[in-house]
Amino acid sequence: MNTAKSYFKSKKKNQAIPTNISPAQAAFLRKQRNTRLQIRGIQWLIFIVFLILWEITAHYEIINSFIFCSPSVIAKCFWEMLQGGTLFKHIGITLLETIISFAIVILGSIFIAILLWWNPKLSKIVEPYMVILNSLPKSALAPILIVWLGANYKTIIVCAISVAVFGSILNIYTGFVTVESDKLKLIQTLGGTRLDCLRLVVIPASLENILSVMKVNIGLCLVGVIIGEFLAARAGLGYLIIYGSQVFTCVRK
Repeated sequence: MNTAKSYFKSKKKNQAIPTNISPAQAAFLRKQRNTRLQIRGIQWLIFIVFLILWEITAHYEIINSFIFCSPSVIAKCFWEMLQGGTLFKHIGITLLETIISFAIVILGSIFIAILLWWNPKLSKIVEPYMVILNSLPKSALAPILIVWLGANYKTIIVCAISVAVFGSILNIYTGFVTVESDKLKLIQTLGGTRLDCLRLVVIPASLENILSVMKVNIGLCLVGVIIGEFLAARAGLGYLIIYGSQVFTCVRK
């Protein structure tokens, strides 16, 4: 136990491998560290080579620099927006909308999944509709949402929620119903209620699944926010993308 603690402490502080371990353990840890460094190095090398090739091909007109731009021009445009402060404004608005929609999706999904688990008859009634709603192209709903809610932040948040919420409910509910039945029977045999089964077995056993759903949903909410900002925003990264595509902000001069 002390050996493991010393290793993780040294890893956290980026220190050398601890000396109070066997040579075989030290060799294994050194190999793992070297593997991580090699992976990071290859990843950065691929990224740098890609940028260099992109810059060269745009400079010599091998690719259309008007359409594809170049890293140097993008960096210059990024720096100008950074100095002007407009970039922080757009990033902040998009992040706020993403966080709000993400929180609503997670809390709402867990609540609805609990309701479906609690009432099996309700879940059998609702599940086909959830599958259909999850399969709908959410980008097609954005114009309808604009008509219903107007071109404002509420439309963007609802659009982001619609992208993630149905799949989130289905995944969390599936995790609830796949919990080992023997554990539930044990709780019931000992006199536990359905609430005890939920509190002591179902939710603890589904935490890993919920975390996985959260990792997926944060990306889906961001995508939904960008889709909403394409059509119903005057600020945000989605608005910035549309504006840049219309005026070709990063045209190489």
